[in-house]
Amino acid sequence: MTGAEALDLARESIWVTVEVAAPVMIVGLVVGVVIALVQALTQVQEMTLVFVPKILAIFITLLIALPFMSDALSSFMVIVSERIIAG
Repeated sequence: MTGAEALDLARESIWVTVEVAAPVMIVGLVVGVVIALVQALTQVQEMTLVFVPKILAIFITLLIALPFMSDALSSFMVIVSERIIAG
C-alpha cells in the first residue's frame, strides 16, 4: 500500500465516522439548545431537565438511524477488506 492509498483510506475512514456520528450529534445538539432556550425563557434551572429529553431523543435517533449506520459501516468494512486482500 502506497502512502497515497493509506492517506485515502484514512480520509475515507474519517468521513464514514462523521457520517455515522452526525445524526446522533445533531439531534443531541438541537435538543440541548431547545431545552436551554426553554430554561432561559422560563428561568427554570433544573439540571435533570436537560438529560432526560436529550437521552430519549438520542435513543430514538439511534433506533431510526441504526440501519443507515450499520449499512455505512459494513460497506466501509467491505471496501477495507477488499483493499487488504488486494494488497
